[in-house]
Amino acid sequence: MCWGPLQVPARCKPRLRVEDQYLSWTENDSIENRLVNHLIRTIGTEVDIRKRQILFILYDKILNADEKNITKISSGSLAEGLDLPGSDEDIMIVDEVVNVTQIERNIKHLVQRTEVFMETDTEHPGFTRLKLKAAGKRANQFVSNECIVNTQTGQYLSTTNFINHMKQILKFNDFSTHGPCLSDTDQTVDIAFCLRSKYLPYHAMPWKLRYRRQWPPNAIIDRIINYGCLLVPIGPRIMANCNLLWRISFSVAEKQLVHSFNFTQVLCYGLLKLTLKRIVNTNDDVKDLLCSYFLKTALFWVSEEVDIDTFQLPKLFICFSLCINKLISWVNNCYCPNYFIPEHNMFLGKINKYNNNSLLCVLSSIKYSGVSGLMQNLFHSYPCKKSCYPPYSETIIMLDFLFYRIYKWTKDSGMMSNLTKNYKLLKYIKSIQNSESSSFVIGVCKFHYATISQQAAQLLPSANTNYNIRTSYHRHLHDGLQRDAVTGWLLYASFYYVTEQYNVTLRLTEYILSKHLPDMVQLREDYYSEADINNYRHRVHSSMSLNAKMTKAVVDEVMYVRHSSLIPKELELEVEDEYFMVSPIIMAHCLRFLCYHHIGDTFNRQQELRQLFLPRYMPINILSYTYTLYGVCCEIFGDKDAAFHCYDDALQCANFICTSAEKRKSRLLHI
Repeated sequence: MCWGPLQVPARCKPRLRVEDQYLSWTENDSIENRLVNHLIRTIGTEVDIRKRQILFILYDKILNADEKNITKISSGSLAEGLDLPGSDEDIMIVDEVVNVTQIERNIKHLVQRTEVFMETDTEHPGFTRLKLKAAGKRANQFVSNECIVNTQTGQYLSTTNFINHMKQILKFNDFSTHGPCLSDTDQTVDIAFCLRSKYLPYHAMPWKLRYRRQWPPNAIIDRIINYGCLLVPIGPRIMANCNLLWRISFSVAEKQLVHSFNFTQVLCYGLLKLTLKRIVNTNDDVKDLLCSYFLKTALFWVSEEVDIDTFQLPKLFICFSLCINKLISWVNNCYCPNYFIPEHNMFLGKINKYNNNSLLCVLSSIKYSGVSGLMQNLFHSYPCKKSCYPPYSETIIMLDFLFYRIYKWTKDSGMMSNLTKNYKLLKYIKSIQNSESSSFVIGVCKFHYATISQQAAQLLPSANTNYNIRTSYHRHLHDGLQRDAVTGWLLYASFYYVTEQYNVTLRLTEYILSKHLPDMVQLREDYYSEADINNYRHRVHSSMSLNAKMTKAVVDEVMYVRHSSLIPKELELEVEDEYFMVSPIIMAHCLRFLCYHHIGDTFNRQQELRQLFLPRYMPINILSYTYTLYGVCCEIFGDKDAAFHCYDDALQCANFICTSAEKRKSRLLHI
């Protein structure tokens, strides 16, 4: 992103407090009051929305802090600040090694970066061909020979080959192709691999000079121009099997535009999305003709064309109606102009003269039903409480759960094997934390600091080396305790195990297992039930910091990085080639089993083995690792047949196969 990591543009700050605007309405505005009432309870207060936006900005900054070759960018509704049912989490991964130019030149010498020329396509204004001009000396993960197609006019990057190449090298075997993205099996996350042009395409040049009233602010326009655009691997919808045209994407620019919205603009955006989901898409005749991107585009155009003072809470329905009128006009003409490149008709291949009449009827009925009809259709099944604003404690809890849901532990191989990189990132996170006043942002920083500290501890030399090394272990492990309820303690228990202090390990694991782990909130779940949220409410209170709540009520798998110095020596093969991730309950019983094995307590060793095999819910992403761990314990116990079956089960898992399972199975076959 081009602007400060934790700053929302000044333009988006309301001149009048939202509460003051709301209370200043007259009784004649009661219907509009109720509409805003429903929306705020559904979408959130302005503070909620800004906190969500900041959460994703912070997340991106930390992910990209020490990355030079790629940039990861959060996009989609969640990153824009809207946490509605069905709001998607999109991640754009941008290759920074490829240099995309708009001036074709002859390159007579070796270049560091791969050089690609962006050809202007007059027939398809929203798309471009990417002509390879030179292969750079710097290693490039995204663009390889497999991505190149030879034509009579030169070598071009193929979108189809590009996506297949990314899927292959990143081993996303369980991901399917979804447009230009790779999607997980549940389609909860879309990952788009992109290239970046530091310049706006020629077709978008008029955008920066276009007449507009007060929106968007000049500062946002400058940032968009300075960033350029992205190129995503998909061609026009109307051209089947087109693998040479890349779509010009303004996702980064659009996120900045949404972040610059005032509160009424954001509510209007949410209202449009709810209308699409609860009214338009419930009609089978027009379902899926419109998408939320078209609605957002309409809001961009309306925001630019009217005075920004139009977007005030008492005028929310007027703003919504202006957007609906814009959509009706576009559908009638079967032409939806892209906000940056109006020559690009985004309705092509989607809305035409054969299907637009039904959609016009639906949109017209929304327009003429007025605010009362809209309320009835949108919220008749969603009763509204008397208060406009949900309790403060509830908004905090929902923000906590958004953080728990979106958090992904980066498994970047460079970060997980380079202690220097970890130290740089720790310093960077601390600098953000020290500059912040928001308790929530500070809590998120402390969480990431604890996560990297756990990783750094595992990259230190042997704990038996010297006093200074042991001091570093204790510092990192102590900092790692702030992450969640158990992973820090488990790594501490592992530390005492590898230093052969078995009784201390037993006491720590007994403490871990006493925490009632199954009732805790699991990080990274795609969905949290009302029971999960109620359990969380009973464990925490609103005055607690985020970190205090996490150490009391949140649990995660424990991760051992590649060549971890804290992994039990019996499991060193599991971290020879990759990380090893396992349930905290399973790991606690495994450590206890190993301790009893070493101190010769055969009775308790057998008891812990039984505990390991008790039926438990196991996330699919750690199933193969768990079976492998079972097999190791069975081998140590002397049951080779059971061990063989465990390794075989590990190799039959649908996703995330533990690489050591095959090696261990082969060893058993040759004994």
